[in-house]
Amino acid sequence: MGMKLIPLTSFFASLFCIVQVTNAQSASQLQETARSFMQKGDFNNASLLLERASIADPNNFEITKNLALSFYFQKEYSKGLDAIKSIIDKEESDDQCFQIAGNLYKQLEQTKECEKLFKKGIKKFPKSGALYNELGDLLWAQNNNEAIRQWEKGIENDPNYSKNYYNACKYYQLTADYVWSILYGEVFVNMEPLSKGSPEIKSIILESYKKIFSEEDIKKENSETSKFTSAFLKNINKQNLALSTVFNAETLTMIRTRFILDWSNEYASKYPTRLFDYQRQLIQEGMFEAYNQWLFGTVQNLTSYQNWISSHAEEYKEFTFFQSGRIFKVPQGQYYRLSK
Repeated sequence: MGMKLIPLTSFFASLFCIVQVTNAQSASQLQETARSFMQKGDFNNASLLLERASIADPNNFEITKNLALSFYFQKEYSKGLDAIKSIIDKEESDDQCFQIAGNLYKQLEQTKECEKLFKKGIKKFPKSGALYNELGDLLWAQNNNEAIRQWEKGIENDPNYSKNYYNACKYYQLTADYVWSILYGEVFVNMEPLSKGSPEIKSIILESYKKIFSEEDIKKENSETSKFTSAFLKNINKQNLALSTVFNAETLTMIRTRFILDWSNEYASKYPTRLFDYQRQLIQEGMFEAYNQWLFGTVQNLTSYQNWISSHAEEYKEFTFFQSGRIFKVPQGQYYRLSK
C-alpha cells in the first residue's frame, strides 16, 4: 500500500508545481511553451497549456488555432472542431481557420459540412490557394472531376501556392493534357525542389515529353485549346526534328534550349511566363544543362546522372549553389491555361 502512495504523492506534487508555474505565466508565455511541446510531438501537454492560454486570452486567434491543431494531431477531432468553431465566424478569422476546420470535418467524415465550409472560406478569401487546393482534394476523393476547376482557380488566384500545381500536374497526366502536366509540374519542382513529391513530378514531366513527341493526336488543336497552348505545341513541334533516337537529359536540353530561344523571339512579349524567363536565364548563365540533368537525369538514369556530376563537378556545384539561393515565384496575372 505504501509503495502505491509514493508515486501518487509525487504526481500531486508535480501537478501542484505545474499549476503554480502556469498560473505565473502569461497567455503568450503559455502559448510559446505549448509550441515547444508541439514541436516535440507532445500534443497532450500542449493542449493543456493552450486551453489555459485560451481562457486567459479568449480573443487570441493564434492560440485557438494552435489548440485546434493540437487536438487534430491527438485525433481528438470533435474537440478540435469545437475549438475552431468558436472563432471561425468572427470577422477576424483567416483562411487557416477554415483550412483547419475543414480538415477536422474531413476526419470526422462529415463530407457535406466540409465542402460547405471550404466554399464558405473561399467566398471570404477568394485569393487563398490553400482553400482551393483543399476543396479540390475533397472533390477528387469523391471521384468528382470538378476538382481540377478548384486547383486551376487556386493557380490563377494564388500563383505561389505550390500544391495546386502538384495536383493539377497529376490530373493532366491522367487526362493526357501533357502540355500542362509539363508546365505545372516544372513550376512545382522549382517551388519545392527538395519536397518528397518532387521525384514523382519529375517522372511525370519526363513521360509527358515522351508522349508529346510520340503521339500525333496530342499535337492537334481542339475547341478547348487555348492560344497559349497552341503556341506551345507549335513551337515544341518545330523541335521534333532535333530529337534523336535517344531520349534523355542531353537531347531534352537541346530541344528545350531551341524552344526557349524561339519562344523568346516570337511569344515572350505576348505571354510573359516566369518559368520560361527562368529557363532563358539559366541558358544565359551557362547552367541550363546542369538544370536539365537535375530535372530529368535524376529520374531517368541515376547512374548516368552521377557520372555526369563526376565529369561536370564545377557546373554542378555552380548550379546547386545558385538554386539554393533563390525562391521561385510566379507573378500574378501569368495565367494561360483557360484563357483564349
